[in-house]
Amino acid sequence: MSLSTNNLKATAWSRMKSKKVGRGNGSWKWTYSTRGCKWQNSRSGGWVAPWFEWGQTPLFRRLPKLKGFSNKLFKKEYSVVNLNNLEDLAQNGVLEIDKNILLEKRVIRKKTLDVKLLGNWEITKAVTIKVSKASKSAIEAVEKAWGKVELI
Repeated sequence: MSLSTNNLKATAWSRMKSKKVGRGNGSWKWTYSTRGCKWQNSRSGGWVAPWFEWGQTPLFRRLPKLKGFSNKLFKKEYSVVNLNNLEDLAQNGVLEIDKNILLEKRVIRKKTLDVKLLGNWEITKAVTIKVSKASKSAIEAVEKAWGKVELI
């Protein structure tokens, strides 16, 4: 028998009748009708918020308060390159350095991040560097060695 929309039937357990409670002791559910004794939920229309913890200190009061502000959503990340890495490349004869060369030589690992140049070293060779961002000390150190920093 093929399946089509005109001969579909519900499975046996999908149409269970709901349990009728609160119809007196003749229903064999006895006095409290599976609702317990007194209180809010035993009444008709009784309802308790799902986050209510019945007198226990609530979760939002047990958790510590978070301090400070975090701008993770709009934070800009960079692959950081120091001048000593460029000095090593310049010693090997590479005088024009960009993101692709830094990826090839494994100075940086992620191709999705922009490159930032930091100047915590001395550089002796004149190199041309193409980066997204550079610190003032890095620009001064490269220009002191007759090199050039191009910001992309």
